[in-house]
Amino acid sequence: MLKFVSSNLKSNLYFCKMIKKVIFIFLSMLIISCEKESTPKPYGELRLEYPAPKYKKFEPNCLYSFEVSDYAKIYDAKKPCWYYLNYPKMKAKIFLTYYPINNDFAQQIMETEKMVYKHTVKASSIDTKSFEYPEKKVYGNFYELKGQAASNLQFYATDSTKHFVTGYLYFNSRPKPDSLAPAIDYIKKDMMHLLDTFEWKK
Repeated sequence: MLKFVSSNLKSNLYFCKMIKKVIFIFLSMLIISCEKESTPKPYGELRLEYPAPKYKKFEPNCLYSFEVSDYAKIYDAKKPCWYYLNYPKMKAKIFLTYYPINNDFAQQIMETEKMVYKHTVKASSIDTKSFEYPEKKVYGNFYELKGQAASNLQFYATDSTKHFVTGYLYFNSRPKPDSLAPAIDYIKKDMMHLLDTFEWKK
């Protein structure tokens, strides 16, 4: 009789443990199923708000001058009167070059346009705007390249007889039009201001 009761108690204890395990597993599955499914999220690009620019005149020991944003840092490039306008927080720079015109004005234009149109493979469109300031003898073209071009903004400025200056915007990152758009818009305004204030030294 005692053996029967003992074995019966063991059976009951085993049954209770099994019930507890089943309830625990059921509750665990219920909790997990109630949570939101985790889906992989795409890598986001940080969209920065940039400060309003304050412009100051840049007068290098060259035959031209212009106003530049205080947000840009100016560094010498490889040759005299060549400069980098660096935007460190945007990982961007405008590369400026200067060439004297020596009976090769048409050739200078051709070389500049070759640099623009070599990006047609990646650019979805190229918007060209001509500008002129006859009172300052400043003439040129401003190019805006849409899409995944390596250089989104380019220009040349000339007096058509003696001086020829070019500018190219580059980013130190892979071309991503959507994520770079705020920086491109910001620097475009700076480049337009640069051209509005561009002058030849007498």
